[in-house]
Amino acid sequence: MNILEKIVADKCKEVDLKKSIIPVSQLEKSGLLERTPISLADALQNSTTGIIAEHKRRSPSKSVINQSLNVQDVAEGYETAGACGMSVLTDGKYFGGSLDDLILARASANIPLLRKEFVIDEYQILEAKAYGADVILLIAAILSGKEIKTLSEFAKSLGLDVLLEVHDEEELQKSIMPSLDMLGVNNRNLKTFEVSLDTSKELAAKIPNDFVKVSESGISNVDAIKELRQFGYQGFLIGENFMKTENPGKYAAEFIKALES
Repeated sequence: MNILEKIVADKCKEVDLKKSIIPVSQLEKSGLLERTPISLADALQNSTTGIIAEHKRRSPSKSVINQSLNVQDVAEGYETAGACGMSVLTDGKYFGGSLDDLILARASANIPLLRKEFVIDEYQILEAKAYGADVILLIAAILSGKEIKTLSEFAKSLGLDVLLEVHDEEELQKSIMPSLDMLGVNNRNLKTFEVSLDTSKELAAKIPNDFVKVSESGISNVDAIKELRQFGYQGFLIGENFMKTENPGKYAAEFIKALES
């Protein structure tokens, strides 16, 4: 069993437990369900930088990245820096995140928020909206085409944007459907953790222009983004590069300024 399979197995147990403690009827009482989400896809299309800045404390590949930062400060810093959106890791066991991080980020910034999670159930999508998310992530590597369709259509019914993540052409081909807004290419192989921007470059031409193209992972400098833009990418998800610093917002601001110059 690889790390991705372990995460999904644990996530299935976690979701079943959550359903028994906080039923759908309770989630439906959240005042945030009435909130109109901010479209990340629109923000990326209207941006000159396309930066989606991530809050991530740790990961299976890097262990601890930064455990000392306050999520409110990070969210405010990213918004001030001019990030198009913010990705918030909510997985606890493997990434040290939580739904509290999401709702605190929502209270602190008025930019699109992506709930970065291993989504396997509609319950998690309702949960995302109830805690202030604007966008959900679906990972093709852990879902069938039918599941992607069901989950993405449910997200759209709640007004949420959908970012679908792929790692290879096989995942991409099963995933192309109108209920998606953005197609993200993860440059990190979730089974080996090896990172290569060539993954984004190789898949770019195979992604229909109906979708906003997002490149994820392994982006550490401005030149990489300028190169990826030539392949049609409008969104760039950066987490570790900012989070490993003492002040992610400040570093993001410097990065964005360099990108705009």
